[in-house]
Amino acid sequence: MFQTLVFKAQTLLNKRTLLHFTAITIVISLISFYIFKHWSFNDKNINRKKNCKISDKQYQESEYAHKLLDGLKGIEIGASSYSPFCLDTINVNYSNNTKIFRETELKVTGTYVEVDVVASGDNLPFANDSYDFVINGHVIEHFYDPVKAIEEWLRVIKKGGYVFMIIPHKERTFDKAFNRTTLNEIIERHENKPDPGFVDDHGHHSIWITEDFIKICQHFNWKIHSLFDTDDKGGISFTVVLQKQ
Repeated sequence: MFQTLVFKAQTLLNKRTLLHFTAITIVISLISFYIFKHWSFNDKNINRKKNCKISDKQYQESEYAHKLLDGLKGIEIGASSYSPFCLDTINVNYSNNTKIFRETELKVTGTYVEVDVVASGDNLPFANDSYDFVINGHVIEHFYDPVKAIEEWLRVIKKGGYVFMIIPHKERTFDKAFNRTTLNEIIERHENKPDPGFVDDHGHHSIWITEDFIKICQHFNWKIHSLFDTDDKGGISFTVVLQKQ
């Protein structure tokens, strides 16, 4: 009889110990999940996972881009290792074998940015209102029809989202010797297809100063969220940020 009572007592103790251990395990799991969730999704710096500083020869990151876009999910058109933004983006490029750009990246930084999605920057394979922002540096001038490109970027971002562009300034780059592109020329390109013999070499189709680009935005009724005549990456460009209304 006494042995039976001892056995029952031990069994009860073991069950309580097991329950106690299980409860502790659950509490630890919940705490771990909370910490992971808090630091992974609320710490904006955690998203600086791509194209980050690896060489002293790189252009500095844009502090304004971090201030505006950290913690958001976006698309970068034509990312490069020598001019990183270090944001949470996927890299879209018209080719994953653009030899001239890769050679430049390798020469400057010793590496290059992998292309996540191969697509033309003015014809993106994404749904409407699917990202928080589109960002690029020294890209918009390479589009024959920059209006088509910007309208495509506005299509894929959510309402209130941003199109963040760093654009070469004619007076501070090798474009200085060339004529500025007029608003009328931009409208003409947008409304009419190029000549049948046109071959896009992806060079600089447009050359602007800040005021020229403002006129384009005003004509097409794009909301300018912020504007800087001198960018904060290399100082040779201007920055225009549009916001989707």
